Amino acid sequence: MSTSENNNKKEQAYVRQSGSLRERLGRVKVTRWVRFGIVAAIYVGWTVWMGNPWLLLALPLLADIYLTQFIPWGAWKGWKPGPARTLMSWVDAIAYALVLVYFLFLFVGQNYQIPSSSLEKTLLTGDFLWVNKMVYGPRVPQTPLHFPLAQNTMPLVGGKSYIDKPQLAYHRLKGVRNVERGDIVVFNFPAGDTVALKCPNPDYYTLCHEKGREAIWNNPEMFGEVIYRPVDRRDNYVKRCLGLPGERLSIKDGVVYINNQALPQPENVQFRYVVMTDGTPISKALFDELGVSKDDRNGNGQVYELPLTNAMKQQLESLPWVQQVVLVDDNFIGLNNPDYLAYEHIITYPIDTDYGWTHENYGPIWIPKKGATIRLDARSLPLYERCIKNYEGNTLEVQDDKILVNGQEASTYTFKMDYYWMMGDNRDNSLDSRYWGFVPEDHIVGTPMVVLISFDKDRLNGWVRWNRVFKKPNPDKK
Repeated sequence: MSTSENNNKKEQAYVRQSGSLRERLGRVKVTRWVRFGIVAAIYVGWTVWMGNPWLLLALPLLADIYLTQFIPWGAWKGWKPGPARTLMSWVDAIAYALVLVYFLFLFVGQNYQIPSSSLEKTLLTGDFLWVNKMVYGPRVPQTPLHFPLAQNTMPLVGGKSYIDKPQLAYHRLKGVRNVERGDIVVFNFPAGDTVALKCPNPDYYTLCHEKGREAIWNNPEMFGEVIYRPVDRRDNYVKRCLGLPGERLSIKDGVVYINNQALPQPENVQFRYVVMTDGTPISKALFDELGVSKDDRNGNGQVYELPLTNAMKQQLESLPWVQQVVLVDDNFIGLNNPDYLAYEHIITYPIDTDYGWTHENYGPIWIPKKGATIRLDARSLPLYERCIKNYEGNTLEVQDDKILVNGQEASTYTFKMDYYWMMGDNRDNSLDSRYWGFVPEDHIVGTPMVVLISFDKDRLNGWVRWNRVFKKPNPDKK
């Protein structure tokens, strides 16, 4: 008898085993007891971490898989060799892999690609990061029924990668620490609760402001279906945390202040400059040396509008054919050049409320803290309306100058969650908290730990940036 036939008969004998619980346990090999012990210990530890003793009810199922086999989990192993058995072996392997990936991505971490230049030069477009979810504590999934390898859209085939119901209450497991100032944080986009599928950018609320809500809802051919996304299925964003719960933040001439104290600028912070030459164009080689991506190379050969770090600015100023390098801020009135038009960045947050704040001069604004109470009035309500209604699930109405929360007149409100203020290091090319407000704690995903690999989309065939492989993604954080 060949070895394969002998093994096949042993598998068939194991599958066909029967008898009482004692008889079945008596036939279990020591190796299977060891495997069960390891798996059971991990599962019990995970249950303690989850803080849900009801999960222990699944232990008998694990015992049956590894020991008693009242349910014939491996019956297919006793089938004759052929297509059916081969198919089942693949199904078995894929099922185990999907379960492993699901738990790994859910509770440990996951990869994340940097899609835009909002954090350049700290993180580059094309960086693939490993995001650690255990630092702040992983969230128990609020939308438990979802495909483990997709955020909200099925790969290749399209369509939703999740089932809306059931929806579980927000719960975060214990982590190593809380979010700290200076952390680079991956989070679910707060304004991504509603999405026009054919126009994901700008966000739905900005789109409503620009086009009108009725136009969006009445023109699905142009804007696509308008859908709601649960918190944990919203798109992932990555920014730097600058403001913590309970702090008062303001921006003065581009410098961020916390409780009236100026924060040091990140080493690689960028601002928008106008660069004027004597007519000598900036070469591709110089752009590559400076690290300015193709998307940011705006200019006509004599006048350029570029995001620059202080070091990049000094390098350009040292060139004899560069005449001026001027910061674009609220006081910028343009250059003596008919081909260049001055502009300003006026921000209104929320979109329909103008506080007179700009891109460079913003606030002061208080960041909500769990358990803290604010006074509700005509000035404060627009700032915290989304927190009260959209993020914390209350109804909110204004009737005859009275503010009603959950149908009751309210002059104050006490917050249920902590909130954070996020900004990009590429300050003038970053859609961040200045535009869409606070990031609630239940939107926090994790923090990047390492750059896995990086591809430069401006190079032919996606050139690998080998100098970034396994690099620390946040050198400013000590």
